[in-house]
Amino acid sequence: MPSRSRAAVVYNPVKVDGDELRRAIAAEPAAADWDETLWYETSVEDPGGGQATAALEAGADMVIAAGGDGTIRAVAEALGGTSTSLALLPSGTGNLLARNLDLTLDDLANSINVAFGGADRRIDLAWAELRREDGSTDRAAYLVMAGFGLDAKMLSNTDEELKAKMGWLAYVAAIRTALRDENRMRMRYRLDRHRIRALSAHTLIIGNCGSLPANILLLPTAAIDDGRFEAVFLRPESAWGWMQIMGKVIWENGVLRRTRWGRKFVGRDVDALRYVKGRRLEVVLSHPEEIELDGDGFGRASALRTWIDAGGLTVRVPPGEHHPSEERADPEERRETQPEEPPPAEALPGEPVDA
Repeated sequence: MPSRSRAAVVYNPVKVDGDELRRAIAAEPAAADWDETLWYETSVEDPGGGQATAALEAGADMVIAAGGDGTIRAVAEALGGTSTSLALLPSGTGNLLARNLDLTLDDLANSINVAFGGADRRIDLAWAELRREDGSTDRAAYLVMAGFGLDAKMLSNTDEELKAKMGWLAYVAAIRTALRDENRMRMRYRLDRHRIRALSAHTLIIGNCGSLPANILLLPTAAIDDGRFEAVFLRPESAWGWMQIMGKVIWENGVLRRTRWGRKFVGRDVDALRYVKGRRLEVVLSHPEEIELDGDGFGRASALRTWIDAGGLTVRVPPGEHHPSEERADPEERRETQPEEPPPAEALPGEPVDA
């Protein structure tokens, strides 16, 4: 007789009531003919990666991540490249991956039902290598977005107690503080095997998928299973530049692009925004800047290398709701994007620079 599948739950006790979660899950494994569920609690020192690794070592076929974006990101990092699937019980202010997968939010019973009765879907997993101010390097995965500039500074300026009480409204004051910062980042970057380019920008955001809370579509062609990321450089020179950005992101991306009729009226790119798309990006900054991954601050970095592991993660979705993007990634491309050396230290080597 074949052995039954086993699930593990990795939950953040700050965001999730563990007793309530146990009661909600209690009946599901038996009804779905799964073995007894394993339970792991995150901590400040370990937000989910170590617990997910322990679940893998215990033979878990599925790991349920219950918490905010930080918990989900840490669990996904441990599960990347394995056959164990990730199920989401989203909580907190972001829920960014769940939003981009069109999963139901704030419905615990439905999320549990999808975990035990849903289907597997392969999605891309993004990776980032960061070079720190002291020359050391770190590697971390992300599922939705990574960024230098406005979004990273916004996160560092956000009051955590206010965020817990008011959710995304807490970011308003932080955004205002970040917008008053007139510092522009000077950088060199190389996309895939193209020439090195130099520019200055207020913000750089790289996305494995493109939607933010409040139905904001920041990266309109980003797809979570096409083996590529989309990145945007925000380059406003004045208040008019910020108005251009708001018009493109809120009106064109958020309204016009959502219908076939509306897409006919999408205008050309504006000077304040530059979009690029690829599989691998190297960036060297003139001086260290704050960086964030999936809404978590990751300190300061002077260089970044990021790439996509095409189909590197399996997630649970409702049966029959798997709608792959039109441009799917070739799994063989995974070998081309994963680097063997650390990110560049001071300048990208070997090629002339285009301004």
